[in-house]
Amino acid sequence: MIVIERYNDSMKMEWNAAAETSRNGTFLHNRAYMDYHADRFTDCSLVARSSKGHILAILPADIKDNVLRSHAGLTYGGWLMSDKADMNTMMEIWAEARKFAVKHGIDTLVYKPVPHIFHRYPAEEDLYALFRDKATIESVQISSVIALDTPLSFDQNGRRGIARAIRAGLTVRESRDFASYWQILSSVLAERHNTMPVHSVTEIEMLAGRFPENIRLFGVFEDERMIAGTVLYITHTTVHAQYIASDAIGREKGALALLFHTIIEQFRVSARYFDFGTSNEDGGLVLNAGLIRQKCGFGARAVAFNTYKVSWL
Repeated sequence: MIVIERYNDSMKMEWNAAAETSRNGTFLHNRAYMDYHADRFTDCSLVARSSKGHILAILPADIKDNVLRSHAGLTYGGWLMSDKADMNTMMEIWAEARKFAVKHGIDTLVYKPVPHIFHRYPAEEDLYALFRDKATIESVQISSVIALDTPLSFDQNGRRGIARAIRAGLTVRESRDFASYWQILSSVLAERHNTMPVHSVTEIEMLAGRFPENIRLFGVFEDERMIAGTVLYITHTTVHAQYIASDAIGREKGALALLFHTIIEQFRVSARYFDFGTSNEDGGLVLNAGLIRQKCGFGARAVAFNTYKVSWL
């Protein structure tokens, strides 16, 4: 028998242990990451236990207007499954979670499964459960991913960029100077997209302090001045570029090509995938062709990040 409970702070240590040992959880599902913006969402995360009290799965979620959502502050986060939970267990969890939702006046589920590139071990039981519950696809975001064991070559523009950067004497190294990078990033986002980073520099410094092995900044330098960089989110299987930016000098001198060439070489032994992130707007309906062309030029190809919707009326 499966018991569904709503998460509360007394479960924090149990939750974090379950996320860390799950087949498909990442450090983003640790409460030290999830709760940094707890004031922006009404948490409604769920815990599925066996009749003996053992956690079988956890669901990072929030609630808004009777809609239970895979946590809106996270890119992904469906049911995080333990090694002991199989397909039959998932069907039981799904049925009990639906009963729990209906009992508490929740009529809709918006669900963002963890993409397979972040799985330590196969964990797509929830995709079958969604099918059985007649889920519809609400949005598709296309992320650009490199398989690090067999990476495709950079295209001609990428190779030329690396050559320009080397001739210009640019260097790539890890840095903790988030403030300098945030000036570049904020300027680029404001100028090109009329937006700002999701995280403030104070927030990213705080999160990097909590997860120093998982959140790392790599910069491209002209002498001692940073001219480009990326913030990496490093999980069990995947190195994800959370932010990418270059100033005008960096763009002229091929800084990003050298940056990603260096990072790919550094992480190809310790990770399975490098993920450049999504290139969509308007809930996935618009594809930024120029941005995705650049990422494909570095050898990346598409992985779909789907969001599903289930009516529980």
